Amino acid sequence: MRFVDLAPGDPRLTADVLPVLLELRPHLTPESFGHVYSEGHPQGLRYTAVYEDDRCVAVAGWRFVATTVAVRKLYVDDLVTGSDHRRQGVGAALLRELESRARQAGCRVLDLDSGADREYAHRFYFREGMVIRGLHFIRRLL
Repeated sequence: MRFVDLAPGDPRLTADVLPVLLELRPHLTPESFGHVYSEGHPQGLRYTAVYEDDRCVAVAGWRFVATTVAVRKLYVDDLVTGSDHRRQGVGAALLRELESRARQAGCRVLDLDSGADREYAHRFYFREGMVIRGLHFIRRLL
């Protein structure tokens, strides 16, 4: 298992990462994903893929964020393991890698949002020692 950081424009984003990411974000297209990453990268968005041999099996989209609540945190936008590699420790390894990066960067918190209906993901996060600290509210604008 190896962790690979991918810059915008890297052809592996569309060829390797997007098929895994689509399991969590089915609304994405190669074009919309490219636009999001191009705009998000200057804001700190990064994508880290987990490869086994030459196959991408998991991916995380993440960023460092300064906030009044945590001062500095690592926020996970996306964390997904391909369905055929779940329950094999890949997601846990990726989460540990992100935690290591957060600690090295002086973050006080690693956090993420998870859809209220994603019970299997919630079990995973609890098993990994994460806790619920609040509710996330949105207002749809489009």
